[in-house]
Amino acid sequence: MLTAALPTQERVVSVVPIAHSSAPPPHAEAAAESRAWLRRLRAEGPERERALTELRELLLKAARFEVYRRAGALPHLRGGDHEDLVEQSADDALLAILGKLDDFRGDSRFTTWAYKFALLEAAVKLRRRAWQGREVPIEAEGWSVIADQRSAPDVDAETGELMRAVQDAIGRDLTRHQREVLVATTLNGVPIDVLAERLDTTRGALYKTLHDARRKLRLVLTEQGFPIEEI
Repeated sequence: MLTAALPTQERVVSVVPIAHSSAPPPHAEAAAESRAWLRRLRAEGPERERALTELRELLLKAARFEVYRRAGALPHLRGGDHEDLVEQSADDALLAILGKLDDFRGDSRFTTWAYKFALLEAAVKLRRRAWQGREVPIEAEGWSVIADQRSAPDVDAETGELMRAVQDAIGRDLTRHQREVLVATTLNGVPIDVLAERLDTTRGALYKTLHDARRKLRLVLTEQGFPIEEI
């Protein structure tokens, strides 16, 4: 028996249903994980204690990474200092995180957010240890080294004129506190957290002082005709 062939335009198409995964998208999974961290850390009893233990282990890992990463640049550190700084950094980071749980907005995983606290604490403590026992210089010395001696003669003249104006403005128009903070951090390279500790103040207060000092200098120098964009 002969069977008529189907027209060439017609095709038999097998329709395969598309399988939809039941797994949540990555961002939803991260958000759920972060909410779980917050819930556990705000709980009471054994659940909170387990969460604190897990979080501290994470912070120890982050702090240890940062301490040993920077250790080569700090030869004055002794072997026992490393783990001591790691422990201190993790503990202080944990306290900071618990005090800022309400600030977490979910822009990243909770663990990523927490990890940064430990990195910051470790970096701060290493900078402080590097300056331990050292005098914090707050007086301007050797202003001439700022100008690039390799510049062309006409640029040197302009630079020298500007630097004299900056010197005069710092000495004449800034308060003593503004002058000390500006010189220590900008010219002498003292870390802001080290200076805050030595002056018994906060980083925020010093940043405000720096902002006010730079704004005053820009205003004074602009009035003298110098094209100042940033100081």
